[in-house]
Amino acid sequence: MTLRNIFLIISILSGLATGYLAGESAGAAWQVYAAAGAGLGAVLGGAIVFVETSLRHLPAPVTIGGGVGLGLGVVLAGMIMILADHLIPPASMLTHVVILASFLIFPYLGLIVGARHGEENYRSDRTPAGARAAGEEPPILKLLDTSVIIDGRIADLCATGFIEGRFIIPQFILQELQYIADSADSLIRTRGRRGLDILNHIQKNHDVEVQIVADDFPHVKEVDSKLVELAKKLNAKILTNDLNLNKVAALQGVKVLNINELSNALKPVVLPGETIRVFVLKEGKEAGQGVAYLDDGTMVVVDHAKRYIGKNVDGIVTSVLQTSAGRMIFTRLKEPTDQDTLSVARG
Repeated sequence: MTLRNIFLIISILSGLATGYLAGESAGAAWQVYAAAGAGLGAVLGGAIVFVETSLRHLPAPVTIGGGVGLGLGVVLAGMIMILADHLIPPASMLTHVVILASFLIFPYLGLIVGARHGEENYRSDRTPAGARAAGEEPPILKLLDTSVIIDGRIADLCATGFIEGRFIIPQFILQELQYIADSADSLIRTRGRRGLDILNHIQKNHDVEVQIVADDFPHVKEVDSKLVELAKKLNAKILTNDLNLNKVAALQGVKVLNINELSNALKPVVLPGETIRVFVLKEGKEAGQGVAYLDDGTMVVVDHAKRYIGKNVDGIVTSVLQTSAGRMIFTRLKEPTDQDTLSVARG
């Protein structure tokens, strides 16, 4: 931003100086010429800054292709101008029409064709060679957010081979991880360093490809919003365990792969009437209740099990409650008169 402001100031001063010199040479009031020159410099400088800002968001092959096409279009228009001077009388109106049309049409066509060619090359470079050779669809790109990296389960999931393809790590996510890793708070600093270690572990996995991209959106401040914008730009999915990011992305039509939802889907199914064996860990909220946890972290509420805290008990499932935070299983103590149904051992 500072460089752009300096450039605008130089443009205005250059226009001011040019207007002053033009007014002096014309013998007119230099103040008017200087003011007009400063205004023209500001307009031209602002236009250049606007074009530069717009081009920053385009991939390099698109920008280069458009520039080459524009240059070739200008060269072709110049050649037509030279031919028009030789074939058509110079004073003819047709000469001016042909020259004007050439410099309007051919540079524009060169810009469009070159940019399109660059975009096609850019897309083909992002498609694995094997997929292009076999005529298959390119793999779905997956953007990793900060929370899912720090969580660490994504590395274990990759190690199982159930998830593969290409992971996209934006530069602004790496910057956020580095900022967390440099925090003065020891707990936060440990989480940031764990996230960096998880990324290194994922990079060593041969089933996935990790690609770091420098795409950024300076006009967007929030990291989550930048991630959504990048997902829309790359037509990618977002891997996260952040519930808020999940909702925001879904509202904007971006597909989300939530690790927490996957974890809940993989939890063993228990039905009312089944027997489960649990270790009563603490007292529940209601009178006489005991609370236990399954190996996957699912909370189990056992009625009348307060007196069994610190012991293993058999409970019969009465109901299962699914919430946004996870799943809760409600049970009652198994009585000797209860029929011995399918028992699920939990340690």
